[in-house]
Amino acid sequence: MNMTDWLVIAGLSIIFALAVYAAVLWRRVWHNQQRLARQLQERNERLLGDVRILAQSLLSGQLPMIEGAIRIKVLLDNYSGPRRAELDVRVLETIYDATAHIPTHQHWKELPAAQRRLHQQQMETLEAHHRSEVERVARVLSELQTAE
Repeated sequence: MNMTDWLVIAGLSIIFALAVYAAVLWRRVWHNQQRLARQLQERNERLLGDVRILAQSLLSGQLPMIEGAIRIKVLLDNYSGPRRAELDVRVLETIYDATAHIPTHQHWKELPAAQRRLHQQQMETLEAHHRSEVERVARVLSELQTAE
């Protein structure tokens, strides 16, 4: 065998080794994509389950309407799965935007009573104007199945 033959054999060996390495790397990528897709599906199923529970709680009066609308809106913002075409959640966004300036938790407790009453009046007005629409959305969401 001459030098050219040895170079061809060496070149083919390198090409074969690189092809095997590329196949191994591609297999890892494929497995990671499958794992990520499974995790995303599980996350979406958990979010739908949480949305359904919140919607049922809102409808049964266990959860205040404003708080429920805000919580549901935040969960739906994080949901990336399929959505029903007839589901219009703009009312949740309206309530969320209208209450974004209201302090929560410790900041709420630290507010003077007059400011708290003012915010409560705003929330009561929102609730009066949007209750039927929020309940309609909550009814649809309470019937969601995680397999959708």
